[in-house]
Amino acid sequence: MKSTRLICLLLMLLLSACGSSQETVVPTSTPAAPAWFSMELTDVQTGETFTMNDYAGKVVLLETMAIWCPNCVVQAHEVRKLHEALGNPEDLISVTLDVDINEDSESLKEYAYGYGFEWHFAVAPLEVARELGNLYSAQYLNPPLSPMLIIDRKGNVHHLEYGFKNLETLQSAVEPYLAK
Repeated sequence: MKSTRLICLLLMLLLSACGSSQETVVPTSTPAAPAWFSMELTDVQTGETFTMNDYAGKVVLLETMAIWCPNCVVQAHEVRKLHEALGNPEDLISVTLDVDINEDSESLKEYAYGYGFEWHFAVAPLEVARELGNLYSAQYLNPPLSPMLIIDRKGNVHHLEYGFKNLETLQSAVEPYLAK
């Protein structure tokens, strides 16, 4: 088990070293919602199921992560600060997807509760992880890069720059979509 995680970590670090340069926010419009928008996810904290389509008309901030990833914890604290700074708007939905195939719902639930994170946490089904990697970049399966995207009210997907994003960066990325 530990050797599998070590191999996964080494592969992810290798992928991050080979990553291409990214722009800060690059919108990607799609004529129809991607298939993963309708794939069912289960919130590990509540047991409720949801899809991205359930949040049509709202702004969704989506982050991929893994429990073992120290960058992910730091980034999640910034997401919490973002919600607080914006006054916890009802039309801003945060979703954190665990993309490590070795992690399970119970461990993710303990993680979210342990840090006091109060938004949607779900283990990404393989189909969702594949879609994220195929549509946007394999880097979305590399948690230490802190990959995040914004889904605007119209369902368009906007990529955020890889790497840690502080409160100010997140706020400047999200606020324009909340204003629309």
